[in-house]
Amino acid sequence: MNHLQLFDTVCSECSKLVTRRYSTSFSLGIRLFDTRFRGPIYGIYGFVRFADEIVDTFHDQDKKDLLDRFREDTWKAIDERISLNPILHAFQQVVHQYNIDRDLIEAFLHSMEMDLTESVYDAHGYDEYIYGSAEVVGLMCLRVFCENDDAEYQRLKASARRLGAAFQKINFLRDIKSDFVDRGRVYFPGVDFSRFTQADKVAIEADIDADFKAALEGIRELPKGARLGVYLAYKYYTNLFSKIRSAPAQRVAQERFRVSDKRKMYLLFSSAVRHQLNFL
Repeated sequence: MNHLQLFDTVCSECSKLVTRRYSTSFSLGIRLFDTRFRGPIYGIYGFVRFADEIVDTFHDQDKKDLLDRFREDTWKAIDERISLNPILHAFQQVVHQYNIDRDLIEAFLHSMEMDLTESVYDAHGYDEYIYGSAEVVGLMCLRVFCENDDAEYQRLKASARRLGAAFQKINFLRDIKSDFVDRGRVYFPGVDFSRFTQADKVAIEADIDADFKAALEGIRELPKGARLGVYLAYKYYTNLFSKIRSAPAQRVAQERFRVSDKRKMYLLFSSAVRHQLNFL
């Protein structure tokens, strides 16, 4: 291994570390991918995680300035094919290897920027935000899974978008209290979270349910090396969704739901068995 290869490896390992420290659930899913997919998906996750941290965590900093610099550094890394920021260096390699569309990256950064300026979303803003913050991340991952087979990518992209949307909407439901109380954000259009009703909750859940049903069809058609890992993420989120769905609106507005580690292990083994038997 020469020094350039060593640098590339170190940067990729940094993205892997970021993923594992920030999301045990997502890391578990990545470990089920074929080895050729793991590094690139770590590279994507590290990039989106750091951008999200800028808008959600660094409250004592000038977030707009940080995000502007992150955006500038991202494009410079992609254009020059190198960065001394290990997360951006790993990401730019994924972008070039799998021909990730620049408009997907820009849509993601735009949604991060929306979090700095928007607190209440109308229907158009809601759709725009979900597309940029979640659907495009699914599309970036799909580019990796399809390994530059554009016909395959076009065939599966609608399902990938629906899965990303479902994940994000569940995150919104799970984090209602922190988003509304701590950050002043109301993502669901037309919903007053100071008076979150059961009718509001049921309508949101019906929308999520439709996303999941459409997404599962695409998951079943993913390349074998990616299918189990994505299916595990799907099962994790559908289990989280079930817990939220069974609780009254008042409780959802006050409590952050999670899937226990024991349940995650059960989902891992049961998903592996179903995948082995082709019963997804």
